[in-house]
Amino acid sequence: MTKSELLDLIRNGENSGVEFKRDNVDPRALAKEIVALANLRGGRIVLGVEDAGLISGIQRLDLEEWVMTVCRDKVRPEIIPYFEIIREVEGREVAVISVEPGWTVHHVWHNNGRTYYIRVGSQSREASQEELARLLQQRGLFNVETRPVSGAGFAELDFRRLKDYFVRIRRQTVPEDDRRQEWETLLENTEFLVAGETGLVCTVAGLLLFGKRPNRFLPQAGIDAVSYAGTEPDYSARARSTMRGPLTPLLSDAGLVETGLVETAVHFIKAQIPDGEELVDGLRRVSKEGFPVEVLRETIVNALVHRDYLLSATDIQLSVFRDRLEVRSPGRLPNGITPARMVTGCRAARNQLLKDVMRDYGYLEHMGMGIPRKIIAGMKSFNGTEPRLIEEEESFTVVLRR
Repeated sequence: MTKSELLDLIRNGENSGVEFKRDNVDPRALAKEIVALANLRGGRIVLGVEDAGLISGIQRLDLEEWVMTVCRDKVRPEIIPYFEIIREVEGREVAVISVEPGWTVHHVWHNNGRTYYIRVGSQSREASQEELARLLQQRGLFNVETRPVSGAGFAELDFRRLKDYFVRIRRQTVPEDDRRQEWETLLENTEFLVAGETGLVCTVAGLLLFGKRPNRFLPQAGIDAVSYAGTEPDYSARARSTMRGPLTPLLSDAGLVETGLVETAVHFIKAQIPDGEELVDGLRRVSKEGFPVEVLRETIVNALVHRDYLLSATDIQLSVFRDRLEVRSPGRLPNGITPARMVTGCRAARNQLLKDVMRDYGYLEHMGMGIPRKIIAGMKSFNGTEPRLIEEEESFTVVLRR
């Protein structure tokens, strides 16, 4: 880092990736900042600068050795950061500790106890149980799909949908209907059931895909839909719907028997934006198509399959406006994926089991290129517009323009 780069960093102040400290900071406090940055996206700790940006300089003679000792003794798994000293910064020396994003989840080891920290804005604080679970999930150390759902046993699954999935969709031999134990073995092997404290219970994926009443146990497993007459939200919505039920439909050789969440959501949108004519300027009628079904289906499926189910009591938000459709999915994009990388076809599944089953039903293509091939290409072919992919702090939104 050059002197001018450091001065720019100091002028911009502390943020999610920058922390100022004196060099007489307590070892545990330094470890806390290192862990918090590693558990987010990495960053820099500047030693010899006050919180307000005043350059006080470093005094400790053995500073580099001391920092490395803290990283070895107080951080688990240990970290080896990049350390440098910038000289003659307003007549003083300043040290910069550069911390890379962790491949695993780090914690502070102190007095034979571990504490996990995260970075929230310019503050480092202890992670809650939910935040820790999400961290572990992001690092691939925790799979929410296969977590047991307490109290949701075999009876909470829709046996009709299960049998249709295995027999008609997967075309495999299954036990007789009354062979309960054999069915439980099959469902355990396919990760729709898992051993719980009181016996076999549904996994999160099993309940989401085939549950009779998923929201009884997973209140976040649904879609809240609303339709507005104008281009902005208002109290006088044209229609509202709280959509609940399993992700999968019930099918037969003759066709659809009962809808799943995907069909329910698509039907709502098509009812609010039907194909046909509309009045323009109050004088003339022009032909106006609704959205292509393939684009709608892909957008809804992606929201259901890739959302963060650790964010409890937070539904997918589906909003229909006069000029656009917005589908907001809870949670940031997984595993380093960005909107720009999605456009180029980069793939990473947060919920692989959900993805695999929905692909079995034909909702997702084998190559997993739905964003560029179906949504983007579909909208360009339909009306020449480019879908907007927006990542915010705790959500990901797809915007389709009419």
